[in-house]
Amino acid sequence: MTLLDGITSRLVDTDRLTVNILERAGDDPETPAEHTLVLVHGNVSSALFWQELMQDLPSDLRIIAVDLRGFGDTENLPIDATRGVRDFSDDLFATMQALDLKTAHLVGWSLGAGVIMQYALDHPVLSLTLEAPISPYGFGGTRRDGARLTDDDAGVGGGGANADFIQRLTDGDTGDEAPTSPRNVFRSSYVSSDYVTAVEDIWVESMLTTSTADGNYPGDSVESPNWPGFAAGTNGVLNTMAPKYFDTSGIVDLPVKPSILWVHGTADAIVSDTSFFDLNHLGKVGVVPGWPGDDVAPAQEMIAQTRDVLEAYRAAGGQVTELSLEGVGHSPHLEQPGVFRRALLEVIGYIGHPASPAPPTETIILSSSD
Repeated sequence: MTLLDGITSRLVDTDRLTVNILERAGDDPETPAEHTLVLVHGNVSSALFWQELMQDLPSDLRIIAVDLRGFGDTENLPIDATRGVRDFSDDLFATMQALDLKTAHLVGWSLGAGVIMQYALDHPVLSLTLEAPISPYGFGGTRRDGARLTDDDAGVGGGGANADFIQRLTDGDTGDEAPTSPRNVFRSSYVSSDYVTAVEDIWVESMLTTSTADGNYPGDSVESPNWPGFAAGTNGVLNTMAPKYFDTSGIVDLPVKPSILWVHGTADAIVSDTSFFDLNHLGKVGVVPGWPGDDVAPAQEMIAQTRDVLEAYRAAGGQVTELSLEGVGHSPHLEQPGVFRRALLEVIGYIGHPASPAPPTETIILSSSD
């Protein structure tokens, strides 16, 4: 019941782990790389979230959506967070190798965008579509220029996860009675308040595939002398984004620069300059007590950081398109599917694609093709 019409699922054995992928029933495995898209989901989700987009893309493209380790039906092997997101990106490379894909267009959502940025640092790609991406400097604990606030990344990583939410993931809670239920977290954080869908149950089931075993979500933490009293640990999903382990700003220096599409919503509760998942912002607004002030613990300027890095990428010769969607939350591909589809087809250079809705707000071109 979790697979939509025309979407299939299969396991792929790699030299690292067994990976689950979604495909479209009619896609040709001999499709050339320039017509192949690989989709990478975000945190507390799985490849199931890509199904509507997969259905809507042209039939002469090959579309593959990958479950990251610890999500969906991929193995839940422990994650070494001291490697940043490299366990995820190395798994992705192993999967593409097993599928005999030397390169492709990569699409990443949230954490998945961080994964494909890391992938591009290590392997050639044709283009990058960054949907609601984590900052190139990780999630939490940095100033605008990427400088870390503390030596131990206080307030970042596994210790910041809500314990009741974790328990409800573990218990498989599909209800909406508690604000920390996966369904209500989806409604309040993944999408804007006016999003309506007939397949919400599938999105919730996707969230519930998240492994909460040791070494997966959320990860460990350590005590810290700095506010709020904990710091990033060494394993698990949330610690992979700690700034001492994660930094993809080096994409600016790539000798061959793939075209980049950056799509984000102005109503995103997760990735924002005022994120409700950033402990420093929560301290500033009084949700977390004892906040030491902007001089010590400023909120991370996630959008500004991404824009700064992509501006530098453009200045170094890369091509970047920024699409900012007014009133859209953390999931543009769900909330504005036609707009997202059109922008994606343009960045991959798909010729002759049928007309799609125009963006509801201005598309900001940071650079254009010569």
